[in-house]
Amino acid sequence: MSEISPTMGLDFEKGGGLIPAVAQDDETGEILMLAYMNRESFEKTLATGEVHYYSRSRRKLWHKGGGHSGRVQKVRALYTDCDGDAIVVRIKQVGGVSCHTGRRTCFHYQAGPDGVFRLAPDE
Repeated sequence: MSEISPTMGLDFEKGGGLIPAVAQDDETGEILMLAYMNRESFEKTLATGEVHYYSRSRRKLWHKGGGHSGRVQKVRALYTDCDGDAIVVRIKQVGGVSCHTGRRTCFHYQAGPDGVFRLAPDE
């Protein structure tokens, strides 16, 4: 296995200073959410073991550590893709809910045969 420094292999510039970060449940493999990280939020994630994102709407760091929502994302593993412009954060979702709507996953709309997205039933 070859090694790179924590941020050397990540291309924050390609996305205007941000990279997409997919949060995936470490036990089930379920995709819970998609958010963005800048260099500072990535470094804070490494330093604390809890996920920090960059909020594009609020234009500030966003700690998934229970502040506003009471929900915590504990880092289990971090992966980058071959281009270094996206990451997957394998997490333990404390509190059972990752989405601000109160659902386990942010991906809760499903396209029907007509192409219209409808709320999927809870599993």
